[in-house]
Amino acid sequence: MFKGLRLALLSSLIVAPIFLKANADELKIGYVNLERVFREAPAAIKASKKMQEEFEGRRQELLRTEEDVKSRQAALAEKRGTLPDSQLRAKEAELTEMTIALQRKQELFQEDLKVRQNDETSAFLEKANKAVVEVAKSEHWDLILQDAVSVSDRIDVTDKVIKKMTGD
Repeated sequence: MFKGLRLALLSSLIVAPIFLKANADELKIGYVNLERVFREAPAAIKASKKMQEEFEGRRQELLRTEEDVKSRQAALAEKRGTLPDSQLRAKEAELTEMTIALQRKQELFQEDLKVRQNDETSAFLEKANKAVVEVAKSEHWDLILQDAVSVSDRIDVTDKVIKKMTGD
């Protein structure tokens, strides 16, 4: 019984490396750095510029409103001793309302910006993944990874994906 077990174990130790070597030669693994694709692909750069232009007007308006609130607060601080209490309270209440309205506008701006960024990111990621699949099919890659600790230039297909997204 032990003789049969030893023979089976010995034969598996001899055959396994041969089998694994044959399969390893056939397996073609690649890597794509999606962060770099997001930074360097012309479509990503164009989308980023478009978003900046789209939100720039609102951003400038918020900055102007913020400066207006600050200047009114400074003016009120200077006049604090000369204004009657009723006027002082009225101006403070007005400034509080302006500050609250400004905070709401800033929060809404941030929410809108985040939603728009998520939409653009999702659309771009879909295009990038499509390009990765096209590169994998055209070059017969078995597996393309997106996260890795260490990558050889030999298996890095990031430039090919960027080129594919550019339109070859």
